[in-house]
Amino acid sequence: MRTYPAPPSTEYSVAMYRSAFIISQVLISLVFGVIIFIMLVAGLITLYEIYHTDQVYPGVKVAGFDLSGMEYEQAQAILADKADFPERGRILFRDNDQIWLASPADLGFRLDLEATLNAAFQIGRQGNFQTRFKEQFDSLTYGKNLAPQYVFNAHVAEEFLQDIALEIDRPTIEASLHLEGVEVVVQDSQVGRSLGIWETIENLTVQLQSLRDGEVPLVITETPPIISEVEEQAQFAHQILSNPLTLSVPNPDEQDNGPWTFSPEVVAEMMTIQRVNSPEGDHYQVTLDAGLLEDFLIDISPLFVREKENARMIFDDETRQLQLLESASIGRELDIDGTIQVINEQLAAGEHHVELQMTYLEPDIVDDVTAEELGIRELVGEATSYFYGSSRERLQNIRIASARFHGLMVPPGATFSMVEALGTISLDEGYAEALIIYAGRTIQGVGGGVCQVSTTLFRTIFMSGYPIVERHPHAYRVRFYEQTPDGRYDSSLAGLDAAVYVPIVDLKFKNDSPNWLLMETYVRADGNALTWKFYSTSDGRSVEWSSTGLRNIKPPPDPLYEENPDLQAGEIKQVDWAVEGAEVTITRNVMRDGEVYLTDTIYTRYLPWKAVYQYGPGTEGMPPDQDNGNGEE
Repeated sequence: MRTYPAPPSTEYSVAMYRSAFIISQVLISLVFGVIIFIMLVAGLITLYEIYHTDQVYPGVKVAGFDLSGMEYEQAQAILADKADFPERGRILFRDNDQIWLASPADLGFRLDLEATLNAAFQIGRQGNFQTRFKEQFDSLTYGKNLAPQYVFNAHVAEEFLQDIALEIDRPTIEASLHLEGVEVVVQDSQVGRSLGIWETIENLTVQLQSLRDGEVPLVITETPPIISEVEEQAQFAHQILSNPLTLSVPNPDEQDNGPWTFSPEVVAEMMTIQRVNSPEGDHYQVTLDAGLLEDFLIDISPLFVREKENARMIFDDETRQLQLLESASIGRELDIDGTIQVINEQLAAGEHHVELQMTYLEPDIVDDVTAEELGIRELVGEATSYFYGSSRERLQNIRIASARFHGLMVPPGATFSMVEALGTISLDEGYAEALIIYAGRTIQGVGGGVCQVSTTLFRTIFMSGYPIVERHPHAYRVRFYEQTPDGRYDSSLAGLDAAVYVPIVDLKFKNDSPNWLLMETYVRADGNALTWKFYSTSDGRSVEWSSTGLRNIKPPPDPLYEENPDLQAGEIKQVDWAVEGAEVTITRNVMRDGEVYLTDTIYTRYLPWKAVYQYGPGTEGMPPDQDNGNGEE
């Protein structure tokens, strides 16, 4: 059976509706009251704003100066009179004992009056109603103190600081020294200083923003010199110039020159003062100019040259040992770089007497060397040339030139130059004038007959089987080089001659063996033959050769007759001899161990040569065509 709640009583319902009505009436009254209150407040604020339309709101101050209720012109007058920091303020700059004072205005700092007043008038006038009311209320209740607004022209401060920089800035000066004659002049160092203008302006900006007097630190950069002290080098320079400099040869012999003395004035002209960079720090170095010293030493260096000389020896065929002919001598030459170094070192030590430095050259062959040590065991080749009918002067030159090679040795693997071994050909060396070939003529010249020596050497090289590096034939056939032991002529020897003309025409060969090669030269007692011998150790080589003989023979040109003012009238003298021209080719095969070791093809072309006759002025008729057939050289 379903049950239902009983309905409320009539009395209860009436009471509830009555209470609701009373509450609604109270709420309506409250709402209307709030609305009336808000309208009242808004009206009051509006009246407050209207009242202060052209005035600064109460409680607004600038830098402590109260502008409450002031109009724009009045506030402007107050601030212009009271906010005078740019004019009355004092800014101090200091550098040690120097000081500079300036007002902020002098440094480009001034009050921005308009911006400051605008900021004061904007208090309580910006934003919505609520924001404005809050600012007005806060200003009235708590006060609002604004900082003045200023303008800072940094370029004005820059100009002021530039004037200060003129008194502060100074360059960095390195200590240095130089010479004035023989006087050593020292330049003292100086620490460089530079005012950092814009860095100082940054410090100034901070100080000006405080609106207070004060000292602004100057930003100064100091640059010390890298070289601040040169007294030690100056004393060293004084020491060098205190006495003359003397150079001498150590252990001089009778041929040595010197000593050489340089006055302090000359030494001063040679002195250099150079800046040196080093890990320990830069410094100056005082020395004598290496270039000037080198020039001087190069000039005198030939005075000290002593060529090293190997011992000269001959081979004893019986004992198979070497016999000493001439002792070896140590070579010497000036060590230019070493001398320059020692001069500067000795001067640094206070010494003014310096010995020149020499390089000593030990000879390759010393006096006590043995045949076994050099690999010289036997005769490996020889050749003889003949020159019957030579003049006394020609024989003299042959003897002198061939003696240059007697006892000389050629190292293994070396190329031998006859010109180098021969040396100077001159009257001072004992040579005489004899006939030579020069500029297409046979004429008198110093050393005529030397080519007899070069021809004999060439044949010894050829017959011994050594490689020929350089050989030059004569311009025409010289009959001396085709002579046989009995004094006759054999044209099959044509093409086995060699010309030498110091220093440009040379004869060279290579010692291609692993042993030293000893040369011996002998002029026969009757002076008609020269024998050249090679001693070493045979490697079994032998020589096979053949000649084409004379080919393309051409007759000599017609004789030439020319007047010689040194001859008497009727006197006729033959100065050149006619010879046929021809070509000849010689082939050489050097055999070793049954095989061809090397092959040479030696081609020679001889020019046809005319006879030349000279006669004295006034000689009548044609001289006879003379030709003695010798043609010396």
